[in-house]
Amino acid sequence: MAIALKKTTKYLKKFRKIFVEYISTNRLFISYVLFSIIGTVILRGVTLGNYVDYRPMLLDLSLILIIGALGYLVKPKNQFKYFFIWIIIFTTINIINSIYYTFYLSFVSFGLLATLSQVGEVTESLYEKLRILDFIYLLAPILFYYIHNKLRKTTYYNMVSKVEKGKKMCAATLLVGVIILAFSMVSLNGTDYSRLSKQWNREYIVERFGVIIYQGNDLIQSLSPKINSMFGYDKAARRFREFFATKALEVPSINKYTNDLAGMNVVFIHMESVQSFAMNIKIDGDDVTPTINQLAKEGMYFTNFYPQVSTGTSSDTEFTLSSSLMPALSGTVAVSYPNRDYSTIQKMLKEKDYYIYSAHANRGAMWNRVNLHKSFGYDRFYSEVDFNLSKETKINLGLNDKEFFSQFQSVMEDIETKHSNYMATLITLTNHSPFRDNSDYPQFTQLDLTKASRTIDKKTDLVDLSDRTLGAYLTSTHYADQALGEFFEYVRNSEYYENTVFVLYGDHDAKLSSAEYRYYYNYDPETGEEIGENDPRYYNFDYYQQELNRKTPLIIWTKNKTIAKKIKGEFNDVMGMIDIQPTIGNMMGYHNPFALGNDIHTIKSDNIVAFPNGNFITNKGYYNNATTYFQPLNILNKNTTNKELVFKDDYVIKTKEHVENLLEISNDIIVHDLILKEGQRILEGEATKE
Repeated sequence: MAIALKKTTKYLKKFRKIFVEYISTNRLFISYVLFSIIGTVILRGVTLGNYVDYRPMLLDLSLILIIGALGYLVKPKNQFKYFFIWIIIFTTINIINSIYYTFYLSFVSFGLLATLSQVGEVTESLYEKLRILDFIYLLAPILFYYIHNKLRKTTYYNMVSKVEKGKKMCAATLLVGVIILAFSMVSLNGTDYSRLSKQWNREYIVERFGVIIYQGNDLIQSLSPKINSMFGYDKAARRFREFFATKALEVPSINKYTNDLAGMNVVFIHMESVQSFAMNIKIDGDDVTPTINQLAKEGMYFTNFYPQVSTGTSSDTEFTLSSSLMPALSGTVAVSYPNRDYSTIQKMLKEKDYYIYSAHANRGAMWNRVNLHKSFGYDRFYSEVDFNLSKETKINLGLNDKEFFSQFQSVMEDIETKHSNYMATLITLTNHSPFRDNSDYPQFTQLDLTKASRTIDKKTDLVDLSDRTLGAYLTSTHYADQALGEFFEYVRNSEYYENTVFVLYGDHDAKLSSAEYRYYYNYDPETGEEIGENDPRYYNFDYYQQELNRKTPLIIWTKNKTIAKKIKGEFNDVMGMIDIQPTIGNMMGYHNPFALGNDIHTIKSDNIVAFPNGNFITNKGYYNNATTYFQPLNILNKNTTNKELVFKDDYVIKTKEHVENLLEISNDIIVHDLILKEGQRILEGEATKE
């Protein structure tokens, strides 16, 4: 026993000596590793609330070690530069992702670098949401430089130069990094790897693989459109032909509304950031959106309509509505793929001799609309240069909505007299974020935000939303509604537009934080404070509630009384932006054989609304692709913190497979221009001969 104890003590002393020597001769490397891994942990914590999960931590650590190992091939006196460069890279990744997540609730993509020209348009929105926490990562390079300075004033670098065996240390560190990487990768499953390859659910990838693998994989994915266009065509074309071989040749179903709008002009009104949520709120007894509410009562109103945007936000909506395709999985169609041959509403109506035009009182270069709209099939795009803009008429990003509609009336009347049929898209602007103190804009009606209504379980209370972003948003939305009110007052009284149908849609939600809604639902009128989770009155506004709250209005309206009677009604089946084209198409008498959406009046309760991140909603529930949980709507609609989460059943599995297939087919069409290159073969029946 004494001999064994003596040997153990000897080994411990030897290990202690090796450990102390390693620490004393590798202080710079150890500092690099610690600062790098701490930054990635903080990023996951402030974005996903996940500080402790060992899986992404080990994967980040493995790559930090592998990258750091190569630093040993550099002479000790120059190692600081190598490690410092990588700390700067990791710090930049962390800061950009932290800020981007605050703004978009997602992680940044290299594909977005092509859209940096848009940043100037939303700079104020970015400043509005910046937090000091987003810059905590800067402590890493600062402290690392401080440690380097301290070491430089000692004999550290001279000592290391004499004792360090660079190649041996590189190999040993590389081996440790590879072992950790291999161990971590073996612990992942097929679903994890599938999502890594598809890259559409960024939160899931960061949560499972860490931010470094995510960003590296994203770089590859961002370059893949160029690579795929050269090497992936055959596989994509085969999948396209198999998908559309019979679908494209199907005769459109006839339903109650088929051809009801045939021969009519159509004006799409793109309502910036208007959510359905705002339609249900009153301020001091008056509706926030009286015009939209009235149009919904008079027209065809879809109560569960969801935009399907990705990083392209408004431009994604324009694309999805026009083409009945999903947004690109990497980058944006507006910037990366504007010149493909898409089957759009614009082109199909053009074949029926419609004149096609659009208007937006912003720069034509914004989201590349000057080129994108031409590709869609618009004959004319009216941009900022076609309007009279002054300091008095500018709100936020450009010409205010009231002036936009007022100044454009004469143009619309001129087109009405010159063309027997036309299609227009009018894109509003004022209700764009940031939503903040609106006293800067005297054009806004200053609402008494201390008297905002809230109804829960049929009980109505007042909520004080003054000094809240949500209150500023409601003020801005009220102004946008007033502008619509003035425009539709003009339409109702005009001698024109008797043969015109108006389609109004919210382009996407306002992207307000869940904290704003939790405050709204949990405000205590008696104390003026937000109640806590332990209070029995607490309203559980969780992830699923936030996702369901993203729905926006979709209204089809006409002042033609005969047509209005035919189409009037409220429709509650879930519907996505991708479904507008086939729904309106059936009503107007055109058909897109390559539409991925559905005519809601035909599919009704069987519709599936897919989102670019792999989530989906149906009349039965909402599926979160990151957690793989499906929440039935009958549970979601109950205010409880103990919601039953359904993991998998046949319905969920089949629907998930359908959504993934739809996303892949849509992306193939975009990347490889398949409608142009393969579409005619399918329509001629040749695809089935292979």
